Amino acid sequence: MQTLAAAGELQRDLQRELTYDGLRAAEAKGSRGGRRPAIAPGKTDAVRTVYLDGRSIAALAREHGVSRGAIRTAVADLLPEHTTPTQHDAPASELPVTLDMPGKVAGFLRTTELEPAERAALDHGVTVRRGQGYTLRVSAAPAVHVRLLARCQTLDGAQGFPVVRHSERRAVSTRTE
Repeated sequence: MQTLAAAGELQRDLQRELTYDGLRAAEAKGSRGGRRPAIAPGKTDAVRTVYLDGRSIAALAREHGVSRGAIRTAVADLLPEHTTPTQHDAPASELPVTLDMPGKVAGFLRTTELEPAERAALDHGVTVRRGQGYTLRVSAAPAVHVRLLARCQTLDGAQGFPVVRHSERRAVSTRTE
């Protein structure tokens, strides 16, 4: 059985190598992998122009005889969720980011003195149960997350709380007995 398993593994590895060699050769020739777009490259510019004029995605799909997904692919960078914000007071880097924070860290931060933006981010966080503990899902600007992280530096074990691994605790307790 081991011999058959080894032969099967060898065959699988050889097939994988040959596949990658073929993909690299095709890439070197300039071929692109994947499925061809449903809308021909010549029609893409016309579809984008008509979309910008206000035609709906569904109407364009009916007109060209393709799916709405194909139209969305052709105009993907023009869709609202892919455009940059027009407000000058909110740069793209300051858009809210959602991060999960361990419950013990959230508890520590709640007991410290925080700025109003940091306090609001913690208060609006959503509690998510994780096994025996919980996680606080916080949405805030990256600058707020950086300030919260800076306040948590005391928890990393470098300043006031020595970090003792579980295996080290076990070794210390067995030596004392």
